Amino acid sequence: MKAKAPVSSPPRKHRLSREERQALELLASDPQGATDELLVLVHGFDSNMIADLVESGLAMARLENMKFGSRAIEVVRIRITGAGRDALAAED
Repeated sequence: MKAKAPVSSPPRKHRLSREERQALELLASDPQGATDELLVLVHGFDSNMIADLVESGLAMARLENMKFGSRAIEVVRIRITGAGRDALAAED
């Protein structure tokens, strides 16, 4: 007789920290999202926390070219995903 594999419980939903919630709310408020520099330097969010939101699928990062004066620069734009909006709604 074969031994049954233990039944694992489904993964627990990740509860958003205050900082994660604030970052997602900020991203949700603007359809264009925000650059990573804006989130870190202006709003004071931790860059590792932003990376965790992207890795977990709650936000997405996209490299974009922007014009600054006469020169083009590359920036990383962060936008909220549907999963991020769902996570915010689940905590309301």
